Amino acid sequence: MTVLKYVAASSLFAFSCSVSAHADVNVVTSIKPVHSLVSAVMEGVGEPALLVDGANSPHSFSLKPSQAKLLSSANVVFWVSHELEAFLVKSLETVGSNATSVELIDTPDLLLKEFREGALFEGHDHGDHDDHIKDEHEVAEHKDHDKHEDHDKHEDHDKHEDHDKHEDHDKHEDHDKHEDHDKHEDHDKHEDHDEHKDHAEHANETVDPHIWLDPKNAILMVEQIATSLSKADADNAAAYQKNAATYITKLNALTLDIEEQIKPYNDARFFVFHDAYKYFEDRFGIAATGSISVSPEVLPGAARIATVRENLREAGQSCIFAEPQFEPRIISVLIEGTDTKTGVIDPLGAELDDGPSLYLDLIKNMATSFSSCFATLK
Repeated sequence: MTVLKYVAASSLFAFSCSVSAHADVNVVTSIKPVHSLVSAVMEGVGEPALLVDGANSPHSFSLKPSQAKLLSSANVVFWVSHELEAFLVKSLETVGSNATSVELIDTPDLLLKEFREGALFEGHDHGDHDDHIKDEHEVAEHKDHDKHEDHDKHEDHDKHEDHDKHEDHDKHEDHDKHEDHDKHEDHDKHEDHDEHKDHAEHANETVDPHIWLDPKNAILMVEQIATSLSKADADNAAAYQKNAATYITKLNALTLDIEEQIKPYNDARFFVFHDAYKYFEDRFGIAATGSISVSPEVLPGAARIATVRENLREAGQSCIFAEPQFEPRIISVLIEGTDTKTGVIDPLGAELDDGPSLYLDLIKNMATSFSSCFATLK
């Protein structure tokens, strides 16, 4: 009898634990790396849904009706940014309007970087400068120069707009409130608010959204994910925080391992399909020489191909990397007649099984792809 009571009590305790460990939220994620990080935090509690599965690319993705249904019942949606998953922007405003949207690019203290297309990868457009920018100081100088030019153009543009506003002053109902010059300038600033906001939003498009390719950023994202889930599902907050701490330990160990793996190849020259790897490169001390495509949405034209071929010839021994999500056959055209080795980098984990280990394997595989090709160079 005592044994039966003990077994019954144990069973009841186990049942109560399993109930309390069940997530009381519906969680949806955008891409596989984000899904992996969220899965790690939710491990043993629940499983998030994934939208961009398989070898699909977020750059060209569109929601299916079944996926829109997932959004309509979601409590929390984790994604990267407006720029990366543009397909989600309107959907989150409509079918997913009841969900808490967590845009991970807004994670506090995240290290953000800008695309390098304007300086590093298209040197032919920058006068007498070399095609290959030597260091980040030169990149910064180029960016500052461009910003000054843009600022001058913006000031001229504002002057023209202000001139039009003065000529068309009868259309401004509040014009009589701005009789003196200083007050009128303040009025112009208010009128230009929307224009400046649009300009700021456009500037955000220069930020590289591939934030997960730096494991240190991934650590901050895991912390943000745990915090967001804990707010949405307070009953399982302790489990989320514990899972996050465990995964962060793995991320720190992974970072140290890859630093040692990549260190011998810090001077290797290589080209990528598109400018998506700055976070990984800067974390582990390598730097791409150029990219094949200016934008992942647009295949390179004849002029771009000719430029890349010339850069490959000038680079001598180097590596060039394709991606599973994009057409790789163009690489055989590019490397013909050059001393270029080839490899494949998978920044989204297209060929990996979904789940907590995907992110760790993705970063490991990238490091192996880079180092394996670099090892063949003399």
